[in-house]
Amino acid sequence: MSGIFLAIDIGNTTTHIGGFDGDVLVFSFRLASTHTRTIDEAALLLRMILDSRDFTPKQIMGSAISSVVPVLTPVFHDAVQAASGLVPLVINHQVKLAVKLAVPFPEQVGADRIANAEGFWIEHKTAGIVVDFGTATTFDVVSADGAYLGGAIAPGLETSAERLSQKGAQLFKVSFGPPPSAIGTTTEEALKSGLFFGAVGAVDEIVGRIVSEMGGAPLIIATGGLADVVAKESKTIQSVDPILTLKGLKLIATANNAIR
Repeated sequence: MSGIFLAIDIGNTTTHIGGFDGDVLVFSFRLASTHTRTIDEAALLLRMILDSRDFTPKQIMGSAISSVVPVLTPVFHDAVQAASGLVPLVINHQVKLAVKLAVPFPEQVGADRIANAEGFWIEHKTAGIVVDFGTATTFDVVSADGAYLGGAIAPGLETSAERLSQKGAQLFKVSFGPPPSAIGTTTEEALKSGLFFGAVGAVDEIVGRIVSEMGGAPLIIATGGLADVVAKESKTIQSVDPILTLKGLKLIATANNAIR
């Protein structure tokens, strides 16, 4: 019977749950980060996810949680424990890491950003920038000697689209994606053009400024739900790793002996 490692990344908008069999991701689900979700509901969802891939809770050999939603952290922590009997590792600045958090206030670094930096460093062992497209777009900087140097936080792509529709009396929400052209001939096309090319331009500008401050030629990797869409038009993103955060969680759990 194969053992499963359960990685849970709780974001403000979505919760990404992945199951690893060894180093292979065998399932991945994105759920809404419903703030009113109960422990029983979360435990039921975990059992349903496992069952849909022909696994059982008893096959869970370890679990780690990164969360930027404090109200949901104990919910999923207790749900994993209720379903499997195991206590999951909750990521923070105090866990054992291969990457050094070389910032003045390491306790302020988000758990997802820690997982991204750890996953990047262990996998690539080089200087780099991780661009994570979530509710916020984050830029995490790792030096050539494995130090986390900080980064930048910008409004998320879908967050910007939603906020624009709320503030503009004659505007409406559009799906984020490449427009047919930069010159929109309808309000919808104009919104899509501004949002998409504005986001691509912002990413390239921020990455460019970070690179100029770092020096050298850091590796730039994108992750998150919309990484593929933006990377195709970006002049700075070199590759996409959609499960970097989940891989980082597994690597941290391994280093902290949180997998039986």
